[in-house]
Amino acid sequence: MKVSVIIPAYNEKDNIKELLRHIDRFKQKNPSDWEFIIVDDGSIDGTFELLEKLYPEYPYVKIVKHRRNFGLTEALLSGFEYSEGDALVFFPADLQFRLEDVKRMAEKLQEGYDLVAGKKKGKYEKKFVSSIYNALSRKIFRVPISDMNSIKIMRREIFELIPHRRGWHRYIVPIANEYGYKMTEIDVTLYPRVGGKSKFKGPWRIVVGTMDLLAVKFQLSFIKSPMLFFGTWSLITGISGVIVFLIAIVLRIMGHGYRPLLYATILLLVWALILLSMGSLGEMIANLRDKPKDLSKHKIEKFKYKKKGD
Repeated sequence: MKVSVIIPAYNEKDNIKELLRHIDRFKQKNPSDWEFIIVDDGSIDGTFELLEKLYPEYPYVKIVKHRRNFGLTEALLSGFEYSEGDALVFFPADLQFRLEDVKRMAEKLQEGYDLVAGKKKGKYEKKFVSSIYNALSRKIFRVPISDMNSIKIMRREIFELIPHRRGWHRYIVPIANEYGYKMTEIDVTLYPRVGGKSKFKGPWRIVVGTMDLLAVKFQLSFIKSPMLFFGTWSLITGISGVIVFLIAIVLRIMGHGYRPLLYATILLLVWALILLSMGSLGEMIANLRDKPKDLSKHKIEKFKYKKKGD
């Protein structure tokens, strides 16, 4: 099994030398059919310039360069574009994980799993945020993985099925679980950053992560049968409107006309029509989405780096 290790790097100049040394030591001890792809995501601290300078010492490492910072999801996509492995690993450039643990994960993958996640062991400065995210994910998606914000190895076809929207790389586990892929997790050691600063800090990530979780849940559950979801609510709203209308008629006959009930009837019936229209539109979109996709990839035989345009 060929493994592609994709390493996104944004302003990681302080880590590049040790990262390349770590890769080289791993290759010398473990001669295997692994490839390493470093994606410079528009760094402004000299990360790419250092990579160019060190490239002659590590010619087996593929280097991809973005013209500007596009974000982690785009960096992973660029690495995927130039990868050839049967399995993919997204490896952090800050060396908070080690390739020896990745090797154990790859061996576990070959036992018949489609995805293996690492369960972090060690001091973790973002433990509070991560614990909330993991608890919400397990509650919403009921996945058999306890640490979804850790390093992972997966078979190539899993990444091909994921909606490539900004930030959705964090939801590989629930999406793969929804498609029925077999997954497990093993303990991995979490190390302190070699250098530089973390790019993912702050309580705002809890809010963003929660909104993304709900969006993913909607994508996986409701959008598969949009008419079932919107149609059900349309029916409930419509029946409620009819009931309110009948109550208004009865009160009117009894000499107690109440105009707000008429407004409520109109509002409920209009909402029922809107929800029904949304369900119909969702069905048309779902039909387009479910058409066969062309997942063929254009390969480049040899390259040093590629600049990605705006």
